[in-house]
Parts: sequence; C-alpha cells; structure tokens
Amino acid sequence: MAAAVAAPLVLAGCSNSGSGEPELKVSGAFMPQPVSDMAAGFLTVENTGGAGDKLTSVTSELSDDVQIHETKDQKMRQVTSFDVPADGSLDLERGGNHIMFMALKERPKEGDTVSVELHFETSDPITVDVPVKAATYNPQH
Repeated sequence: MAAAVAAPLVLAGCSNSGSGEPELKVSGAFMPQPVSDMAAGFLTVENTGGAGDKLTSVTSELSDDVQIHETKDQKMRQVTSFDVPADGSLDLERGGNHIMFMALKERPKEGDTVSVELHFETSDPITVDVPVKAATYNPQH
C-alpha cells in the first residue's frame, strides 16, 4: 500500500508545472572574430528553475551548419545536446564545450553582432545577439 501512495508523489515531482519548470537566461555571449571559414561561439545558459532542460541545437543566418561540440581530453566532437541542470548552468567557454559555426556565409568583424537562436528540449527558443570580439578575446571568470 505504501508503494502505491509514494508513486504518484514521485511522478508529481517530475512534472513541468509551477516552480518545476526550467527558467533560462543567457549571459556572457561572445564570438572571437573568425580567422577562417569557421567560427566558435561561447555563452552561459543559467537555469534558475526547478527542472533541468537540454540545449538541443543552435541556428543562425551566419551558417547553415551550426553544431554544438564538447571538448574532452583536448579533442572536440559534435554532440546532440547539452544538459542545462536545474538551479545550475551550462557554460560554453574557450577550451571547453562550445558552439561551432561551419562554412560561414560571411566573416563577421570585431564590433559586429551575430544573431543566434538556441533551441531547447522543453523551453521556448532564445534568440541571442552575440557580439564579435577580438580573435584573442578570453574573458576571465
């Protein structure tokens, strides 16, 4: 009898209602000025909500092939998603996980902004205007 009572409580904890939803905010976005036909993008997705989400893709007018990459053991590889944990953040930063813009349609210059749209598993897409910084730009955390 106790198991039957406990099971609905567990399911209710997993539902996306009230404070159990992801609440996402993007900060710290930048793109180093590209020096080839590829570019990288970096940003932080903060989740102040009570449920996690996943970044599943990124789109931009700058490229028809925008990928999300993880870096492990100094090797990059494309992945299908990144977790955005509840009450946590997803950090896309130099030397780590990042956005990769392949086959650029044009090369933005320092001072330009590039519009990107972040797509998530459950949350609505977020459009971010990413400032283009010097090729060597690396913010200190």
